[in-house]
Amino acid sequence: MKKSIIFSLVVFFSIISNIQCQSVLGKWKTIDDETNKPKSIVEIYEKSGKIYGKVIEIFEAEKRNKVCEECSGEDKNKPILGITVIKGLKKDGNEYGDGQILDPKNGKLYKCIITLEDNDKLKVRGYIGFSLLGRTQYWYRVK
Repeated sequence: MKKSIIFSLVVFFSIISNIQCQSVLGKWKTIDDETNKPKSIVEIYEKSGKIYGKVIEIFEAEKRNKVCEECSGEDKNKPILGITVIKGLKKDGNEYGDGQILDPKNGKLYKCIITLEDNDKLKVRGYIGFSLLGRTQYWYRVK
């Protein structure tokens, strides 16, 4: 009896762990396009049925206190550490779209699509107009 209860618990937690890994939710390491070095950690979360992501860690010490000078609206002069960079994505099949992504480097908002490539790799595409005019990054899950 005890063995079957323990086995059931192990199976239950394995399934829960696997389900969580198949989600875009969680912490993701971003990689700098120019240097290929880790740049930051973005935490992706759900709020009111939409997906958001905020910068929770910046690796380069000299950039941790920077503000988004080029941003407009409510993001103008906000610290980049803590800023929401993914805004209002909606699930559509295997991808999330219909929202925006902020590039704190230039302060511009782009349309955004994110797709889970595998459990630990996230494809992030920011674009203007239609998806062909844009840039793709790959983010990696933080364990």
